This record gives sequence, C-alpha cells and structure tokens, in this order.
Amino acid sequence: MPFSLIAAVAKNNCIGKNNKIPWNIPEDFQYFKKTTLGKTCLMGQATFESILGYLGKPLPGRQNVVVTLDKNFKAPEGVRIFYSLDEAWEKLKDEDVFICGGASIYRQTINRADVLYITIVDQEPDGDVFFPEIDKNIWKESWREDHDGYSFVKYIKNF
Repeated sequence: MPFSLIAAVAKNNCIGKNNKIPWNIPEDFQYFKKTTLGKTCLMGQATFESILGYLGKPLPGRQNVVVTLDKNFKAPEGVRIFYSLDEAWEKLKDEDVFICGGASIYRQTINRADVLYITIVDQEPDGDVFFPEIDKNIWKESWREDHDGYSFVKYIKNF
C-alpha cells in the first residue's frame, strides 16, 4: 500500500507558526478531509496535539497514528502510538497511509513516501516550521488544480 504525504505549504516553505497554520483556506481543509477520509493518518505528537486543540478530538473517520519519542505520551482510545518512524513504517505497510506532519516527520519521510499531495499557498507568512524542499530530481508534478491564492498539486516519484 502507498505511503502518501499531504501538506499545505507556503511559497517560502512555511507550514506553521506557534503550532498553528498561518492561513485560513477552508477549501484546503475540505481537500484534506476528502483525500484522507477512511485512510490512516500518521503524524508527530505536536501535530496531533494541534489537531486535538482545534477539533477537540482525533481526526474523525480516519485511523490516527502518532509517532513520538515520549514513552509517557497518552492518547485517546483508538489512537495508535509508535516510538519510531521505522516501527510505524513496518507496522503500517499494509495500510493506505497519509503522512500529515509536522516538519520533522515530513523531513524524515519525504523521500520515503510514494506520492506527495501538496497545497501550494500563494503567501509568504512569518513562520517557525518549514516544509523540506521538494527535490525535482526525485519528484515530478503529475496533476495540478489552480485556484485563487492556492493550488492543489500531486507529485509522483520521477523514476
């Protein structure tokens, strides 16, 4: 099964500030939901905690998976916890997985993923977390849908 990475990324590669998304694009939230519904969503602890703060619960309609180094981390019932990306990769290999952040998880998985779903946000906000560069020697654009202020872009491995 594929490992896909999904992210909204500003033109300056910013993806967040103070554990929040620095823009409000409802269509991107709808795209994220439509794309990940029924799938496994893998994320780091800070991203998961940000979602809990925003929604008050794990992502509904998806299997939530948290990768953390904190052996004392407690999550709501039904949320799976792994203590390394390698362990998660091995245990989830038969599932349709979407990597949902944050920056450290993206850095460690971008070139291990099979597909990238990137919302390119036409802004350059001040931020404190950034998405890694997409290496055009590894990734090629396979689909794009342009909108006013953002674009949905799908990349596949360039082999």
